Amino acid sequence: MTQLSPFSVSRATLRRFLLDFQQLPTIQSSEKRGPDDVLAMINKLECVQVDAVSVVEKNQHLVMAARLPGYRPLLLNDLLANGQVFEYWANAACVIPMEDYPLLEPIRKRRKEHLQPHLDSYASVAQEVLALVEKEGPLPSRAFQSTVRVHGYWDNKDAKTKATSHVLNLLTDSGILRVVRREGNERFFDLSERTIPPNLLRKSVEMEVGDAEQGLIDKYLRAYRIFDPTDARFGWLKMSALKRKEAIQKKVKEGSVIPLAVEEVRRPYFILAEDLDQLENYEKMREDQSEEESIRFLPPLDNVLWRRERIADLFDFHYRWEIYTPRVKRKYGSFAMPILEGTRFIGRMDPSLDRLGKQLNVRLLQLEPTVTMTPSLKKRLGQALDVFAQFHEVSKVLIEKTEGCSSPI
Repeated sequence: MTQLSPFSVSRATLRRFLLDFQQLPTIQSSEKRGPDDVLAMINKLECVQVDAVSVVEKNQHLVMAARLPGYRPLLLNDLLANGQVFEYWANAACVIPMEDYPLLEPIRKRRKEHLQPHLDSYASVAQEVLALVEKEGPLPSRAFQSTVRVHGYWDNKDAKTKATSHVLNLLTDSGILRVVRREGNERFFDLSERTIPPNLLRKSVEMEVGDAEQGLIDKYLRAYRIFDPTDARFGWLKMSALKRKEAIQKKVKEGSVIPLAVEEVRRPYFILAEDLDQLENYEKMREDQSEEESIRFLPPLDNVLWRRERIADLFDFHYRWEIYTPRVKRKYGSFAMPILEGTRFIGRMDPSLDRLGKQLNVRLLQLEPTVTMTPSLKKRLGQALDVFAQFHEVSKVLIEKTEGCSSPI
């Protein structure tokens, strides 16, 4: 049955609904998990964003640690090395369940076409890299030597990147090579054609483009759960605003997507029709803030933060990652992590890690003006910082500066 009229819903209901689907329930389980649980979590989230910034642990591991007590980075690295997940571009660079490899073919084709002129300009280097990988792969980045420096992805004025390193990135983003394992900060590369299961390679070639694109849109919708067509990342297909709107309208007419009328929110939001019953159940529940609700520190690229406008609309929380903001213009710090208490964001924590001194340095612990520091909150913040420190295998926590906290933790 097609449903065209919007379903009226409160922001409180959507907050609880979103966080539960993002595997962030208000009360966190203390049960420790293993590799199967990590893979199951990635499947539930659809993908997890990968990032090289390591002020503390990397984004992909912080996402997992916020959801799985006892998580260790080795668990995800083992899944990659065992071929149960792969890394490629979806929301951005992400780790994705291996069975989804064929769906990413439209993105691979688009990126390869875009990057081919750049690869052509480094043809001799690319040939040498591919020949070495074919003969000796998998190989780490350091196996490729070059005295030539070029403008890499992250270089500004000066050319600082090794030509071979730049070509490795181009070949990986084109889908010709892939990262098959990680050891610390080092990536190991091999040929996609000999490390992806043959049945998935065949399916990538045989699948109709339209089917793959529709599969990607559906994967996006499941990942976001509450979505809007004004998101430029909609479907991860570089769609125009008109195409995004048409894609949503088509699904509404089919009855697979339902429009929402969200209290005090003008932006048009939608959900999957299959989620309506659960949303209605949440709407019947009262949002009671428990004294014992979990506190988590979410990384800047956490799945729930992918759509910043949605966080502002539903949580009245305005978040910006300031790592690329000039130092003098930063308000909360280069790696300020939103603090989630139950179903509300209550502030930010900007960490750094003294690995030699085995100490977590909190450069800023900030609470929103609407948040009152109760004895319970103070205790749970302290416990959450201890857990965060333990995850990073350090024994001490130093809070350098607080804002909105009347007393130290």
